[in-house]
Amino acid sequence: MTSLDDLPIRLLTPADLTACLDLAEENAWEREEHRWRLLLTSGQGYGIDASADDPAGGLVAAVIRTSYADQWHAVGMMLVARQRQRQGLGQRMMRRVIGDAAGAPVLLTATDQGRGLYERLGFKAVGGITTVRGTFVPPPGPAGADGVTVRPATAADLPAILAYDRPAFGADRTELLARLPSFADRFLVAVGPGGRLVGYGAAWPNVTSTSVGPLVADDPAVARALLTPLALDTPTRARFDVGDWHPELAAWLAERGLVEAARTELMIHGAAQPPGDLGRRYAPFSMAHG
Repeated sequence: MTSLDDLPIRLLTPADLTACLDLAEENAWEREEHRWRLLLTSGQGYGIDASADDPAGGLVAAVIRTSYADQWHAVGMMLVARQRQRQGLGQRMMRRVIGDAAGAPVLLTATDQGRGLYERLGFKAVGGITTVRGTFVPPPGPAGADGVTVRPATAADLPAILAYDRPAFGADRTELLARLPSFADRFLVAVGPGGRLVGYGAAWPNVTSTSVGPLVADDPAVARALLTPLALDTPTRARFDVGDWHPELAAWLAERGLVEAARTELMIHGAAQPPGDLGRRYAPFSMAHG
C-alpha cells in the first residue's frame, strides 16, 4: 500500500462537500452541511485522498483555511480518518496551511486532543472558549441598552457593518459578512443615538442547535440587547461560544439557561495576541471562521 507520506495534499472545492461530511461523521461530528458549504466557498480547503490501493478509499484528511485580506488566517475543521490518526497527516496538513499563510498570523481553536500537535508547530494558547447550549430563558427585565434600538439588518446597513467590523476583527472580512443575509436566519443591528451603529449579530441554523454569531458590540449591554432576540424562540437549542475575556457575559448566559457543552483553547501562530479588539468581539462567526 502507498506510504501516507507519499499521498499528495490537494485543494478542496465545493464538489468535495459530501466527502467532508462523511469524514466528519466518521469522527462522530455532526453532518454540518450548512456550515461546510460556507467554509468550502468562503475559505480554502485542503485534503488528502486515500491511495488507489486502499480498499477503504475516500478522503482521509481535511482542513479549512479562511483568509482575511491576507492579514490573518483562521483554521478549522481539522479532520483525519480514524484509521489514519497519529500517523503524521494532521501535521503535514498544518505545515502546508502555515506555509500558505506566508508569515501572517494563524488562529485556531484546539481541543485537548489536538492541542499537543499545534503546540509542536509553534502555536501559543491565548485564552479559553466555552461553548454553551440550551433553551434560552428571557431576562426578567429589559435586556436592551439605554438609547439603543435593535432591528433587522437591511442591505443599506452593510457598508456601516463592514466599517464597524474591520477594527474589531482586525481585518476586512467583506467576502464573509456579505454572505450573512443568505446564510443566517436572523441578522440584526443595534443603533444608538444619532443613528450610529453600535453592534450587530446573527443567528444561523445548524444540525441540532441554532448558533449565535458573529456578535460584535460596543459593550456588554449592547451585546445582551442583540443576543436576546437572536437566541429567543429558536427552532432548536441555542448555541453560543463565549471567550474567557467576557466573564460577565458567560455568567449572564448561565442565568439564561445555557450550560457548558465543550471547552476549547484559542491558539495563535505568528503573533503574540489575536488581531483586532477581542473586547468588542462577543462571538465568532463560527469557531472555524475565527
